[in-house]
Amino acid sequence: MLAFALACLLAVAGCSSAPAPGWTPPPPTSAPEPSASNAVSNAPDSVGAAPGSPGAQFAYKFRLTSPGGSSGFAFRDRDLSFSFRPSPNALYFQVENLQGRPVQIDWDKSQFFDATGKVGKVAHATTRWRDRYGTQALTQVNGRDRYSDYLFSMDDLLDPGASPDQQLRRPLLPEDTSAPTYSGREFGADLVFNIENQPRTYNIRFVVQGVIPR
Repeated sequence: MLAFALACLLAVAGCSSAPAPGWTPPPPTSAPEPSASNAVSNAPDSVGAAPGSPGAQFAYKFRLTSPGGSSGFAFRDRDLSFSFRPSPNALYFQVENLQGRPVQIDWDKSQFFDATGKVGKVAHATTRWRDRYGTQALTQVNGRDRYSDYLFSMDDLLDPGASPDQQLRRPLLPEDTSAPTYSGREFGADLVFNIENQPRTYNIRFVVQGVIPR
């Protein structure tokens, strides 16, 4: 389980350098899928000034568009409080159970919407190649507890070969010369929580607000 500071999560919501003078991003075109040649084997979070990999050619700026009533990269209702941190690697989040009874995340009923328009099963930190066609265990968040994780599409998993316990996958977004084609594109997840024995879906959506050369 990943841990990251809420203050840092909120601080990065508007962090991004200004575009270079005279540079205008090209209009959205058909975005290619992130290349398997840039596969990642884990998703270490970062609380640096801007999300992205060291040496990346482009940086992303994101905006949370759903749920409605969100503030920055955070959202809460009477039961749960969310903090999000999108990055080219994965969609990080932390959820706090505000009530005194446990809730569960139902991964198998949740869906991931990637930036190329595809919809698939949600995968997270413990998901491996062998889990693609199986059942993922519910994650319980006890009353007043917090839980941190990251999300990506199950379809982005790659065969790790002789290392079955390794999570090998494509990144969420490219950081090479194809990055500008993702400007204006939307991605996110429908996360299903079991609250008081009833399923509740949280529709989480981000838009790529800008792609900026480093």
